[in-house]
Amino acid sequence: MTIGTQIIWLFVLAVPIACISWTVTHEEIFREPHEWCVKHSQTERYLLSRKFFYLLTCEYCFSHYITIGALFFTDYKLLLIDWRGYILAGFSLVFMANIYMSLFALLRQAIKKEKVEIEKIENETENIKQ
Repeated sequence: MTIGTQIIWLFVLAVPIACISWTVTHEEIFREPHEWCVKHSQTERYLLSRKFFYLLTCEYCFSHYITIGALFFTDYKLLLIDWRGYILAGFSLVFMANIYMSLFALLRQAIKKEKVEIEKIENETENIKQ
């Protein structure tokens, strides 16, 4: 694979990693398992157990697991063709996926803020009409 193709793969492969990580750790469809893991990450007796459950609730941590799966299924390596290429690819994919998730979080926050501002304006307009 040429370096250009590797870079394209890096940017593209990070998208589903970010999508899966965000969905599992933030979206409503996984709310109950997420809450269960959060509860166990705070109340388990043993440190190792608490950390294991925490890893399933943090999008950054969870993206490492998804990245390992993606590397397994795609055989993607970055810069080097041996095991070091997997290591470079893994950390690079986690980095890119977390940039995507951060941008998505900022976008959602901006949209939410806009909705609140619009609702406030609509309420003020209704109050003036009455």
